[in-house]
Amino acid sequence: MEIKAKFDHYNCNVLDLEKSLSFYDKAVGFKIHHRMEAEDGSYIITYLTDHSSPFLLELTWLRDWKNPYQMGDNEQHLCVRVEGDYDKIRQFHRENGWICYENHEMGLYFIEDPDGYWIEILPMNRK
Repeated sequence: MEIKAKFDHYNCNVLDLEKSLSFYDKAVGFKIHHRMEAEDGSYIITYLTDHSSPFLLELTWLRDWKNPYQMGDNEQHLCVRVEGDYDKIRQFHRENGWICYENHEMGLYFIEDPDGYWIEILPMNRK
């Protein structure tokens, strides 16, 4: 059997939804696509879009969760490609204190969101 699938979304649980929404908007330009809220206020799920692909980033806020999330040794990450002057964008990320790791040999870097998730930043036109 051959199964064909396509990417739909990736979830990150967040401690401070407004802080995370601001970060993703300012750092990579992601905007709110839609959101779902529990009737009892126990969660808010917000989907972000890059306005160019069908892929969504899901941010889940849980009312009763009070501790920072632990990333452990799991090296999973989200990767985005940015248009424009890559060095200028890297400098903007550096000035905001978001860069958490740079691999100069591979020509890439990572930024970290308010909850400790890493986002790999690549230029649009590089393989």
